[in-house]
Amino acid sequence: MFAARSIIFIPVFVFAVVLFLYNCRRIYSFLLLGKKEDRTDNKGERFLNVIKIAFGQSKLLREPIAGLLHFLIFWGFILFIFAVVEAVIQGFYPVFSLSFTGIFYSFVTVVQDLFGIFVIIAVKFAFYRRFIQKVERLNTDKSGNFDAALILSLILIVVLSMFGQNISAIAKNGFVLEPYEIRPISFVLSSFVFNPDANWATVWYEVFWWIHILTILGFMNFLPYSKHLHIITSIPNVYFAKTKKNKNTLKKLNLEDDSEDVFGASDFDQLTWKQIMDGFSCTECGRCTSVCPAAIVGKALSPRKIIMDIRYRTEEKAPVIIKGETEKEVVEKTLLYNYITEEELWACTTCSACVQECPVMIEHIDSIVDLRRYLVLSESKFPSTLNTLFKNLETNFSPWAFNPSDRTAWAEGLNIKTIAEDQNCDVLFWVGCAGSFDERYKKVSRAFSTLLHKAGVDFRILGTEEKCNGDTARRLGNEYLAQMLMQDNVDTLNSYGVKKIVTACPHCYHSLKNEFPQFGGEYDVYHHSEFLFQLISEGKLQMKETEKNEKLTYHDSCYLGRYNGIYDAPRNVLKRSKGIEIVEMERNKSRGFCCGAGGGRMFLEDEEGKRINIERSKEAIYTGATTIGTACPFCMTMLSDGVKSFEKQDEVLVKDIAEIILEKVK
Repeated sequence: MFAARSIIFIPVFVFAVVLFLYNCRRIYSFLLLGKKEDRTDNKGERFLNVIKIAFGQSKLLREPIAGLLHFLIFWGFILFIFAVVEAVIQGFYPVFSLSFTGIFYSFVTVVQDLFGIFVIIAVKFAFYRRFIQKVERLNTDKSGNFDAALILSLILIVVLSMFGQNISAIAKNGFVLEPYEIRPISFVLSSFVFNPDANWATVWYEVFWWIHILTILGFMNFLPYSKHLHIITSIPNVYFAKTKKNKNTLKKLNLEDDSEDVFGASDFDQLTWKQIMDGFSCTECGRCTSVCPAAIVGKALSPRKIIMDIRYRTEEKAPVIIKGETEKEVVEKTLLYNYITEEELWACTTCSACVQECPVMIEHIDSIVDLRRYLVLSESKFPSTLNTLFKNLETNFSPWAFNPSDRTAWAEGLNIKTIAEDQNCDVLFWVGCAGSFDERYKKVSRAFSTLLHKAGVDFRILGTEEKCNGDTARRLGNEYLAQMLMQDNVDTLNSYGVKKIVTACPHCYHSLKNEFPQFGGEYDVYHHSEFLFQLISEGKLQMKETEKNEKLTYHDSCYLGRYNGIYDAPRNVLKRSKGIEIVEMERNKSRGFCCGAGGGRMFLEDEEGKRINIERSKEAIYTGATTIGTACPFCMTMLSDGVKSFEKQDEVLVKDIAEIILEKVK
């Protein structure tokens, strides 16, 4: 029987491995069609990400129930690898056993036995969640549900056949375990299933061995055609994800490169190899879409669909390119238009909630912005309302049609010098366009400046030399305009030898800190929440004593929180203020809900679905707070409008933290 096993197994095994390697090579050849991009820096950080995110499942565990299920299944499979290796070697040499490894074998066998039960329970619960409970984010098309059902079934068969092997092996060995073997569950089941004679144990062992090995080989070769290919691609995808240094920055386009026939991307082969690999790494779990503010309020965008479309288009066109064929029906189609619509792209607020939640570190925003770049730079196609915005940015250096000479009007009477008047200062206050021109946010600029004066901080402003930071233009896809603004600002800052900057705008903060270095601007940048907390901690700002108790809820700016990890500083500032009770909204900190203004959405009309700011304002009002604390001009505008829509403007005030602190300091 054993000889027959080897004769049959060897050609089956060789065929399965060759087929699997062929499919892996096929997918790898697809990746090679993407643009080159270096993702080999910071190797230490990348390995730590793999340990924490891929093996530690840290992102999945943000959802405790679903995360635990996946954790058990994932680690069950990791631990079952030893059983698979043992079974494969037994195909060549039937009497092989890992028992020679001694204590290690004891550890492997006992853990396999215990995790086998955990995996069976987890798979059954996964079936329940998808097909009975029907968790909304797991809802996909029929093929997606079939894929999930088949994979879960195969996992169940692998584990059950493993138990079948172990139970029958114990029985055929006279109910005696091998040296160092510890299988408490299998041992009990063996005595229960087989009678003391165990006459059929050898036959059943062979049956279960074949079921186990054929299921594994079949599973392995189904993966390249399944969404569960992420079992193979997720670990490298995590490894090659952006590191902290450039986590949420957009890549700089070389607009002077004559070899580039298009800027941005209209099809999969104009994306980078990493963006294509994102498509093959998508688990279709729906976590990204379930937290997407645009999707939640009924707009066309689904981050999951964007990434899945990249994969579908790659699978359609890549083989044609590789074969050198010119199938008209395939070649004339593009990822943009035929798979992804303009409406989907313009709905994105670039809030990064999708990136935050993705368990395999897919970078949705990069692909969305690259598609926007193509529309703007290569086709000059964008919503008509952006014509005015782009014109204002180009001629007035701000999103609005204000005269640049009025940039310092907000500071009248405050005795604030420009850096051109006196370069000797501690810090430069980057005011930003909203802080300079928006009537509501000019009050924030005045409040923060007053606090700096009270704290004895010697600061300057750029005044009329300051221009828009370029964030809005860049995320709307107008890279040419964004680079012009960024480079002009960098040249100005460097000409004055600026080293330290503070700003009240998270969009300015992110650009100055993380994207200006692409243009030669390296600065020590602080958000005003960080700076205020530092001043309070050093005793430079003293709080008044008050008995009044004010209930406040704080709204996390996406560009301050998810983009730059600043969650505590604004709250710590508010906690130092006397008489303030902070009540959190249901979605807060890294799970905070976007105000709806990022990614240029501040300047676009809501033509479909509900308004994102209404959804967020409703959540803020529901807390019962009388004040909504903000730390971003866009957030302040959107939440103020949202509160007005509920006719609560007399009951609920929207204030920047600088205004709140100014009321509380001596």
